[in-house]
Amino acid sequence: MNNTELINEFIEYLSLERNYTQNTILAYKNDLKMLTEYYHGNLLEITPDDLQKYLKTVSNLKSNTIAHKISTFKAFYNFLERKKLVEKNPAISVVRPKGQMKLPTYLTIEEAIKLLDIEVKTSYDARNKAILELLYSSGLRISELINLEMANIDLDSCLIRVMGKGRKERIIPLGDYAIDALKNYIENYRSILNKKNNTYIFLNNQGTKISRQFIFKIIKLECQKKGIRKNVSPHTLRHTFATHLLKNGADLRIIQELLGHENLSTTQIYTHLTNEKLRSDYEEFHPRN
Repeated sequence: MNNTELINEFIEYLSLERNYTQNTILAYKNDLKMLTEYYHGNLLEITPDDLQKYLKTVSNLKSNTIAHKISTFKAFYNFLERKKLVEKNPAISVVRPKGQMKLPTYLTIEEAIKLLDIEVKTSYDARNKAILELLYSSGLRISELINLEMANIDLDSCLIRVMGKGRKERIIPLGDYAIDALKNYIENYRSILNKKNNTYIFLNNQGTKISRQFIFKIIKLECQKKGIRKNVSPHTLRHTFATHLLKNGADLRIIQELLGHENLSTTQIYTHLTNEKLRSDYEEFHPRN
């Protein structure tokens, strides 16, 4: 089999058997395509040394980008090993990049409260407030939020049902502020925007599903209004959700479940944030420091 056939078979496996989303599949495909641009031989013959040399050529990329490439290679060669196309996974001994871990940006509690303080005068205000309250209350990914439908939310039980990465479903409880904002939007304003009998919760002024870019724009405008100078994105609110939970004593495994992380190691980055705060507090307040 040539490289294109090998990659296509792997991509088909990710789609049909693992039920990965198109965005995730595209990321895997791009990683493998870039590898073939460097390594011109058959991928069945690649060695651990070849992979390590390739990673050196992309060492200028972010640490998490390189780590993703390694994960892709390991998954790809695990697949080929199960198919008995290779004897041993050559990526298994490849080392993840070391160095400084870039910690995610998050808002302080005061900044979050300021961002969410939206006076509701129009249907757009009600929708925007509901979006931001929901992002902070649930830690949803932006793709999960824009695809929420009316059937996914139970306002009486204060729960939402989300289809996450790999089409894995999870149930997330919502806080009072998010529920109040959602009820106000859905019961009093959503019908004004729903010009096309759409089932998506959040609609634009044409009555169709809002876009990712639209949510970025909402957040940017609100930050400008409130004088928040951090570079805030929907994912910043997801980081803020997790960080505030952890700082207030939530168990890391509960946060993992709420975020929809497959591996606890992905969630553990938030412990670095709290450890950083512990260190700064110690240095500031301990009399013998």
